[in-house]
Amino acid sequence: MGTPPKEGKTQTMKEAFDFLTNQESIFKQIVLEYGLPSIPSRPQGFETLVLLILEQQVSIDSAKATYLRLRDKAISFTPERLVVFSEEEFRSMGVSRQKANYIKGLSQVIINNEIHLESLSQKTAVEVREELIKIKGIGNWTIDVYLMFSLQAADVFPIGDVAVVNTMRELFNIHSKEEMLLLAEKWSPYRSHATFLLWHHYLNKRNRKISYNYE
Repeated sequence: MGTPPKEGKTQTMKEAFDFLTNQESIFKQIVLEYGLPSIPSRPQGFETLVLLILEQQVSIDSAKATYLRLRDKAISFTPERLVVFSEEEFRSMGVSRQKANYIKGLSQVIINNEIHLESLSQKTAVEVREELIKIKGIGNWTIDVYLMFSLQAADVFPIGDVAVVNTMRELFNIHSKEEMLLLAEKWSPYRSHATFLLWHHYLNKRNRKISYNYE
């Protein structure tokens, strides 16, 4: 019999953080000061992608409030339900015209069977990116977070994330994204876990707590 999923995941986390703290004294210091970070997790599928669209370029709290209003209004949170919302209905829930168009576009792509979200878990990170990037409004940051939170990909580094960039500047005194990507290559194959450590430092230093569970 194979390793039970929970035990296997715990072992992967231990291996990842042991590897990273041996690679970087700064990571070791983060763990000593704040403990190990929690690993964000969200379900795979349409609802999470809609939530990530809402989170683009706004605070987590603002996106959460909008998402909850949208979920209450939709009742059945499906592409078929959201695609028929009017621009006015979206606006009444706090969804901008641009993001409403992105959500409706994603809904239509799924309805048309142009993408099958349930199949993404069987694909590589590169294949997932190639599929999702074709959808208007789904850029690399959204794909990175979906890979990390929903597909539990271990080696993703979201260079488009403001908190990651700011924390890299602060902790490593490097300022170009090219330098950051080069440094992050040392952390492969656990760049997702390195990101969790960077976020962990960013949030704790600012006395902020974020729940990624919107239930």
